[in-house]
Amino acid sequence: MKKLIVILIIMMFLAGYEPPLLSQTKNEADTEICETFKYALINSLREPIDKAIHEIYKDDENAPKNLMWAPYNTEILKIRQLHGVGGSYEIKMEISPYYRAHITYGEDIVVVSTDGTLISYEHLKTYPRVDFN
Repeated sequence: MKKLIVILIIMMFLAGYEPPLLSQTKNEADTEICETFKYALINSLREPIDKAIHEIYKDDENAPKNLMWAPYNTEILKIRQLHGVGGSYEIKMEISPYYRAHITYGEDIVVVSTDGTLISYEHLKTYPRVDFN
């Protein structure tokens, strides 16, 4: 009888035992993992976003030279799957180009694919330029 109880206890222990997972994500950033992925994705699309900003403001005579934008000030509005799981994705973002000490000059919608192709862009708003002379 004692052997049977010992065997049952051992079987219950082994049945409930799960080995530890060895492939845990290490986040070596100052943000939570979801925010880190967001910024990594946006940064990986820097080239087509820069191209869109250049195209949007190239004919604007009042636009400051060398407009910049910041990934931490960029909002991802929509991610659309194009070709099934693991395929291409289309990412729609709201960008706020700025100049000098982060003085916002405009608001734009930029759509890019994850392969780095600029799909479309739309200018939403231009803010008045501030000169400190």
